[in-house]
Amino acid sequence: MFRYALLALSLVSVSAASAQPTSSSAPNATAARASLVGSWEGELGYLDYSANRWFGIPVKTRIIDQGDGATMLRVSDFDDGPKVGIVRITTGELFDEKADTVSVATFRKGRAVEVMTYAIRIDPGSRDATHWTMVEETKASDDNRPATLRLTTVRDGDKVETLKEVDFLDDDKSEWLTRNRTRLTRVGD
Repeated sequence: MFRYALLALSLVSVSAASAQPTSSSAPNATAARASLVGSWEGELGYLDYSANRWFGIPVKTRIIDQGDGATMLRVSDFDDGPKVGIVRITTGELFDEKADTVSVATFRKGRAVEVMTYAIRIDPGSRDATHWTMVEETKASDDNRPATLRLTTVRDGDKVETLKEVDFLDDDKSEWLTRNRTRLTRVGD
C-alpha cells in the first residue's frame, strides 16, 4: 500500500512539474536590448559593390538606459577622416513590448531628423543574454526608393554585429542587398 501511495505521489509530482512552464535563458527583446547598455568600439563598414570588398571607419558607441525599461539613447561617434572629422549620430529609441516595435529618432548635424518604427523579434535560436540574434524590419525608403529595411543584430559575448539590408519595393525582385554593417566590441559599462 505504501509503495502504491508513493508511486501515486510521484506521478502527481511529475504531472505538476510538466504542467509548469519551463524556464528558458533565451532573452526576450527587452532583455536583449538591455544587454547592450554600455560602451562599445569598432567599425562601421560599407560594402563597395564595384570592388566587392568592405571599407570601414572607426566608431565609438555609448548605449544609455533611461531607467524605464523602454527608452534608450545611443550616441555614436564616427571618425570620417581628416577632411570631415568626427561625425556624431544620436538616436533615441522607445521599445513597445506589447506591440514588439521600437520607434527610433535619429539626429545628425546638418541632416533632417529621421523617425522610423521597426517590428522587432528575437530569433528562436538565441541562447542567453549575451548570445542572441534580433531582427528589426520596417517599410521606408533607401536611395530615394521605397524599400523594406532589415537590421539583423547578432550578439556573441562581448561582440555585436548589426547588418543593414534593403529590399527595394519598386521592382519585381525579392532580393536583399547589403548596405552596411557595424562590428562592435564591449569596452566598458
